[in-house]
Amino acid sequence: MKNQILLFLFLFAACFLNAQVGGDNVYEFVNLSSSARISALGGNLITVRDDDVNLAFDNPAVVNPAMHQAIAFSHNFFLSDINHGYAAYAHYAPKWDLTLHGGIKYISYGQFDRTDIFGNADGSFKAGEYALALGVGRQLYERLAVGANLKFISSQLESYNSFGVMGDLAGMFLDTASNFTATLVFKNIGGQLSTYHDGLREKAPFEIQAGISKRLKYLPFRFSIIFHNVQRWNILYDDPNQEDSGGIFGDLGTQDSGNPWVDNLFRHFIFNGEFLFGKKENFRVRLGYNHFRHKEMTVNNFRSLAGFSFGAGIKINRFRLDYGREIWHIAGGVNHISISTNIKEFVR
Repeated sequence: MKNQILLFLFLFAACFLNAQVGGDNVYEFVNLSSSARISALGGNLITVRDDDVNLAFDNPAVVNPAMHQAIAFSHNFFLSDINHGYAAYAHYAPKWDLTLHGGIKYISYGQFDRTDIFGNADGSFKAGEYALALGVGRQLYERLAVGANLKFISSQLESYNSFGVMGDLAGMFLDTASNFTATLVFKNIGGQLSTYHDGLREKAPFEIQAGISKRLKYLPFRFSIIFHNVQRWNILYDDPNQEDSGGIFGDLGTQDSGNPWVDNLFRHFIFNGEFLFGKKENFRVRLGYNHFRHKEMTVNNFRSLAGFSFGAGIKINRFRLDYGREIWHIAGGVNHISISTNIKEFVR
């Protein structure tokens, strides 16, 4: 056990020095929240293993027999009339002691006006992307579960098309006695099979994430702490508005953003918590905070709740309904809704 914990901590600390993130990868839509529950919890929930099949897209190690015949549909009314969603299903195969899942994530960027180089209208076009995910999960030992995903990507942006394949590998340490979990996920391993332009191959949004979760003993509350971009230490944005103006008075006109090292450290963290009410936990209230999103989307000299999220879920009869809201900017936030059930509940 001691060796397993040391190995996990070593992998958790394996950070490499690279440039900041953002805008340099294709297929970034796969990192959008798959469900309203995930949206309400800061946009990431790789640390919980229960019967929610929506969690499998981001962490295949959470796939388990409790998800057998679970089915879920989610839709997000995103910014600027962009819409995205996810549909998923899971099935347990007792012969191999494996739980399989499949899902499709989509995003529609809406309809655009096509114009020529002089700005004259020349019709319209649409843009969208799709990811078909197939995965498997298994509990190898009493306290260790593993899983893997394979994702087939299709992207159509006007007359430009690209296809790709990516995979996820994950492991989860489970201590049911103390309601504690620890997770390590290697996400989006792979790349493009065909490119938008000949000879111009772009990177996939590869990322390593780690996290822990703990349910309190005397309070119906579970919290998670997630460390994203483990493989990349520097995720600060080089904002030219924060640089020295070069005037006579040097940097007297610049704003002090605090300690850059501390700022960069906390940008890696996502904090969230979920209250679980009732004997069967049929009513849940959720809160989340994504510090990276807060710092990236806050406008100077304006107070903002960017990075905060909240939501709730309730089970009515055979169906679970979830709502999540993510605050992205002072201009507003996004609303996410999900509905899920289990086919077993309809079979007598």
